[in-house]
Amino acid sequence: MTRKKKKIFKKKGRVIKDLTRNIFKILNEDSDKFYNYKQIAAKLKISDTDGKTQVLKKLAELTATKKIIEIDRGKFKINADRKYSIGTLDVTSNGNGYFISDDYENDIFIPNINLGKGLHNDTVKAYVYKKRSGKKLEADVVEIVERAKTEFVGVLQKNKNFGFVVPDNNKMYADIFISQNKMNGAEDGDKVQATITDWPQNSKNPFGKITTVLGKPGDHNTEMHSILLEYNLPYEFEPEVEQEAEKLPIEITHKEISKRRDMRKDLTFTIDPKDAKDFDDALSFTKLENGNYEVGIHIADVSHYLQPKTILDDEAYDRATSVYLVDRVVPMLPEMLSNGVCSLRPNEEKLTFSAVFEINEKAQVVGEWFGRTVTYSDQRFAYEEAQSIIENVKLSDTFQPYVMPEDISIIDKEYTVTPEVVEATLQLDKLAKILRKKRMKQGAISFDRVEVKFNLDEEANPVGVFFKTSKDANKLIEEFMLLANRKVAEFIGSHKGKPSNKTFIYRVHDEPDVEKLASLQNIISKFGYKINTESKASTSESLNQLLNDVNGKAESNMIETLAIRSMSKAVYTTQNIGHYGLAFDYYSHFTSPIRRYPDVMTHRLLQHYLDGGESPKADLYEEKCKHSSKREELASKAERSSIKYMQVKYMQDHKDEVFDGVITGVTEWGIYVEISANKCEGMVRIRDIKSDYYIFDEKQYAIVGQSTKHLYQLGDDVQVKVKHTDLERKHLDFTLIEE
Repeated sequence: MTRKKKKIFKKKGRVIKDLTRNIFKILNEDSDKFYNYKQIAAKLKISDTDGKTQVLKKLAELTATKKIIEIDRGKFKINADRKYSIGTLDVTSNGNGYFISDDYENDIFIPNINLGKGLHNDTVKAYVYKKRSGKKLEADVVEIVERAKTEFVGVLQKNKNFGFVVPDNNKMYADIFISQNKMNGAEDGDKVQATITDWPQNSKNPFGKITTVLGKPGDHNTEMHSILLEYNLPYEFEPEVEQEAEKLPIEITHKEISKRRDMRKDLTFTIDPKDAKDFDDALSFTKLENGNYEVGIHIADVSHYLQPKTILDDEAYDRATSVYLVDRVVPMLPEMLSNGVCSLRPNEEKLTFSAVFEINEKAQVVGEWFGRTVTYSDQRFAYEEAQSIIENVKLSDTFQPYVMPEDISIIDKEYTVTPEVVEATLQLDKLAKILRKKRMKQGAISFDRVEVKFNLDEEANPVGVFFKTSKDANKLIEEFMLLANRKVAEFIGSHKGKPSNKTFIYRVHDEPDVEKLASLQNIISKFGYKINTESKASTSESLNQLLNDVNGKAESNMIETLAIRSMSKAVYTTQNIGHYGLAFDYYSHFTSPIRRYPDVMTHRLLQHYLDGGESPKADLYEEKCKHSSKREELASKAERSSIKYMQVKYMQDHKDEVFDGVITGVTEWGIYVEISANKCEGMVRIRDIKSDYYIFDEKQYAIVGQSTKHLYQLGDDVQVKVKHTDLERKHLDFTLIEE
């Protein structure tokens, strides 16, 4: 398939994906006009037969539901009498909401009084109408179709015969009423989990019961468990799951080895964080007689142990991902699997699933092999150790043993790395750098964001903050994992340059939203930056230039965050549209089955096709993809929440200090400031700024003093002190040090 055809295919994929909204956009432009399906397809730039058929089917579906009307045979227009729509409710932290529906191009405002007991992310039926003043639409929620969530974590405020649970979630605008007999032994001030059981018509508060008493607010474990429960994430395994894991046969038999490619004699090693316990992946390296290299990417063969329709598999699917909080990992698999039998520990034979490539000096893949293997890891490196070799040894024809310094060594003493491992590390680093350069040239976007990490004491209290950056050793592993993920997806998804139509698990990333890019441009122009959105290539190139230009600047974290928000979210699906951020036409997740369930599905499907199996129906896998994407999103929110909690906890001990910061957000009620030294973000409320009366100026991303005309604008450097810390709400209030 040519690059031009691939681009058209991707564009069509995006149009088809948003077909309902796009059709309504056309019909809403002039509600008196009517169009046939060919005219609509032409406006959507869909010219192929398959695309036109999908437009025709969608028009029939919208006509059947009376969202549009067929005024003459094959001619359609908007149904002007259409008042009710189904959609999702997005509740804001100030208690109002927005109605999000495919029926409308834009989200529709819902004032708090018209939420109709709808909660954040609920599927609702809404009555949509035009406001009396102007053309803006508003909506009233008339029916809750499906609750997104009925369990909430909060603090119990107990009276004599009843109480209220005040939710931690700032998007939950109503406290939950708890009668005396539904308190489950909870005391006043306890942090609890409550389930909504009813919401009487005449009550402004939902009724509920307490299901779990977590402990006292501020207690470290209580707060960590609260974060997990808030996002419906488990924090322990049920006994029967652990017992099932313990029963698994772990011996690697001669019979099993005979079914696999034996790569135990190939030089193999792992590179991971120094505190890692589960080693998903290992690399092997062999010099071939023709001057090329054989590089093996060996992945723990989780699907050998995790069999479908077992308690273990059901649990792994439900969790779908491991969750990484600041002080702990909540694994997808029981420890016996994740840290034991599946972990590619040094000096142990392991069952693996491998992608093996013959690669030349220019980092071109000239041969590939996929299949089950048995491997033996000769060496375990932390990233810092591999980095030490990369920084201190040069590539040459002959290599000497390398003495790993004591201050870097993960065994806390000097040790000697063999010349073979030194050479393999440096050659792989060289190849990785070429692969990365190629990716960037093809339009990949480089988000090398600084990660905030904490030094914790024995009680898991934060005693220091440091920033983790990605160095050559990290990028070495990243490039070869990307290579394996891409090549596995190509192997199944592409046949002679055309899509194979085989059901598979893809990791896709759509192009950025045009409106979000325009908004990003508007903001970064305040700092003298710009992006060129004329084409896909210019967008990628200018985004990379932007990220390079802001590196090390005070506004870098804010602009990187805004740039990431302008991107679409990467998701799992059986419908491939490619990965925009990585500039890959085919991409999957194959390399982390210990911590991601989609990788387990990828392994199973890959083996199924290697065995000559027919393509299974996509519907079941698509459902599993949506579940996995949703669980990934919840895990990501929990991880961010735990970081925010630690930041607030850390700032509790720094209340008397003055910090340099940068304004990262401006709202009608205050400005958000991020402290440069530790990336902690808090709010300065407008009412607390005493030097003038300030009001919000949306166009300037600023608050403006009415007497002095002084601006506090997005990106300005300011100084702040901590005014108040709220651990339960994970919120910081700052006092502005005024000039």
